[in-house]
This record gives sequence, structure tokens and C-alpha cells, in this order.
Amino acid sequence: MTVIAAGMILFAYLCGSVSGAILLCKICGYPDPRTQGSGNPGATNILRFGGKLAAVAVLLFDVLKGMLPVWLAYALHVSPFFLGLTAIAACLGHIYPLFFHFRGGKGVATALGAIAPIGWDLTGLMMGTWLLTVLLSGYSSLGAIISALIAPFYVWWFKPQFTFPVSMLSCLILLRHHDNIQRLWRGLEPRLWKRRGKRRKSE
Repeated sequence: MTVIAAGMILFAYLCGSVSGAILLCKICGYPDPRTQGSGNPGATNILRFGGKLAAVAVLLFDVLKGMLPVWLAYALHVSPFFLGLTAIAACLGHIYPLFFHFRGGKGVATALGAIAPIGWDLTGLMMGTWLLTVLLSGYSSLGAIISALIAPFYVWWFKPQFTFPVSMLSCLILLRHHDNIQRLWRGLEPRLWKRRGKRRKSE
């Protein structure tokens, strides 16, 4: 491992450790997102009690903090393997933030930002997969799970040299969604919106 690669991995973790959701809640006087709703400091949970504008702000922040270190590492010609580790480090920072007692979110938006420097065509496919799944099902978590499962295949098609690190990143995202997977299986996962004419007790 070169000094540059090691430095970028550390930089990525520190960037990921800055939680946009927690900072926004402190600035706006909202309660700590880790104590509200799903307990996840991410855009979807912020949407539930902070509104659309706050959710979009958190989403953009989380995407950018994943994109910045990976794009910089890419510009510095870091090898694909260590570029993947840089992306994973950014997500680990979001999931286990150094600055917030290692209690973070699921890392989906940060992972999307980390993948973006590989190619905008790939990023568009990932966003389209997530959006289509959410629109059809109403479950944000299902969109993240489906996107994580299919991401390595997209990468293999467009940039095969990044398949292994993106596969590791996908595994990390899936592990963070194990509770959501269980709730989806049991029919207990709350939707982003309620279906007309049908209300689940869990919602």
C-alpha cells in the first residue's frame, strides 16, 4: 500500500464520519435522528420528521462525502483495489462515525457517491434501479437492497476492474440492512407512503 492510498483511505473514513443528518438536526433544532423513527441518521428517516427539504439536504451531503475522497483518489491514480477500499472506508465512516460515538446510518447514499466517480452511466443505472424499486414497492430499504445486489453486475458490465471492491461494498450495505430484510420478510417494514384503501397495523 502506498502512502497516498493509505492517506486517501484515512481521509475517506474521516469524511464519512461527518454525519449530515445529525449536524442538520443540531442546527435546525430537530431531535437526534438516532432517537426518532427508524433510528437511522439518513435522508429517509429525516424525511419522516424533518420534511422534504431537510431530507434532500442530507441526501446530497451524504452523497458528496462519499464522492469527494473517491474522486480525489481516482485523480491521484490510486489502483482499483485501493480505490475500492477508499469507497468502503467512506461508508464505514458513515456507519461507524468517529465524531458521533460510532453510531451512524446504513451508508446507502454515501455508497452511491463513492461509486459515482467510476462512471455517470453506472450511477444513473443505480439511481434508476433504486427509484423504480421504491416507486413500485413503497419501500426505501428494498430499493437499497435491490440496488446493492445488482451493483456488482452493473460494474462488471461497465468497469470490470472495479467488480471486486464494489462487491465488498455491496456486502457491507446488505449486512447493514439485515434488520430491514427480516422486517420485509415478515411484512412489518414501514412504507414511505401508505397505500390507498389498505393500512398495515405496523404503519
